[in-house]
Amino acid sequence: MLPADLSLKLSDLIATWENEVVEFKEVSNDFDTDKIGRYFSALANEANLRDADAGWLVFGVSNKTRQVTSTPYRQDSERLHSLKHQIAQGADPTTTFRQLHEVDIDGARVVMMEIPPAPRGIPIAWKVSTPFEFSPIVPK
Repeated sequence: MLPADLSLKLSDLIATWENEVVEFKEVSNDFDTDKIGRYFSALANEANLRDADAGWLVFGVSNKTRQVTSTPYRQDSERLHSLKHQIAQGADPTTTFRQLHEVDIDGARVVMMEIPPAPRGIPIAWKVSTPFEFSPIVPK
């Protein structure tokens, strides 16, 4: 997307506000990657259920005031884009962001994370460590 398209998309997201496929956060540089993974999973699954083109996790917008506030989250582009790999490692089945967009709104930095919908019938889980243990009851 071009910068003007991203600005318009952000305006549209703010106008409709948070819902099952859009989440706004005002975060610092060290926002927990596990929390991002849980949001990724939830937004991907909801985007699938609602037949949405994408889910959106947006950093740099205040939940309280609905205003762009800016975010220092991973300002180094290489570090920001390494988040794609981190999410792919924890998502099951393996998937990641469609795109990570950095947008400048009147000098304020906003990070828009575009999340693809989960595939039909295949929910996205976050950090499934081991399968459940199954102990069958064996008749004597």
